[in-house]
Amino acid sequence: CFGEKTREARLRWFGHIQRRDSEYIGKRMSFSESSDKGWFRSLFVHKVDARKDAHSNLLSKKETSNLYKIQFHNIKPECLEAYNTLEAEVQKRLHQDQDYPCEVVGSWNTWYGEQDQAVHIWRYRGGYPALTECLTKLNNNKEYLEFRKERAKMLISRRNQLLLEFSFWNEPLPRPGPNIYEMRTYYLKPGTMIEWGNHWARAIKYRQENNEAVGGFFSQIGDLYVVHHLWAYENLQSREDTRNTAWQKEGWDANVYYTVPLIRSMESRIMIPTKSSPLQ
Repeated sequence: CFGEKTREARLRWFGHIQRRDSEYIGKRMSFSESSDKGWFRSLFVHKVDARKDAHSNLLSKKETSNLYKIQFHNIKPECLEAYNTLEAEVQKRLHQDQDYPCEVVGSWNTWYGEQDQAVHIWRYRGGYPALTECLTKLNNNKEYLEFRKERAKMLISRRNQLLLEFSFWNEPLPRPGPNIYEMRTYYLKPGTMIEWGNHWARAIKYRQENNEAVGGFFSQIGDLYVVHHLWAYENLQSREDTRNTAWQKEGWDANVYYTVPLIRSMESRIMIPTKSSPLQ
């Protein structure tokens, strides 16, 4: 049955761990100074090609110059509805105004995870010059400055990051709903971004059958060595079924096995799109 197959897949993954531990014990007994560096490195990190460029160049899309900004706004609980209304109006104006080289990718309220939180993703077609142009124009826009003052009264805190998209992920495009969205955020160990990208470039094919893959990003400014994977599902049960199905596919367990050691910490948000979000 389906559940039994899932258990078998997970057992294969645990088998990887047991074999790794067995190899560790055997090699530890015959440990020597001459084999120290090579063996110890291979124990914890799967071997990849030597890094020859910045990971922003190696992992991002060459055919586009898109830059993304993600915003996390923690809102006073009593102001959430008013905040959503105000934010939607401003986003609509910016989205439709051709003078501003930016567009809203998606807007959500967190359902499970940090409560009373809004998450917004913006795309700047043209990279850093487009971002600079947009910010310069906004700082001279009296209506926008008034909006920021009004919004500030509703917020507890806010933070943002500038992101690039992984070359092997889909570009996030508008989609009809209703859907729920999961943002899985991974805080990686410094120096492991290339390896993460190498493994996921092969593994993403296991997670596209239900069109659940929305976008994959890595940070450039803000908290560094942070990865955001964005997924869409019909509901929570669909999420569980889709994730369990991945374990039936040969190769998914290996991706989990090799990427887990790269992670310092991780978190998951289940989010509901706002009425104005292009991603529904």
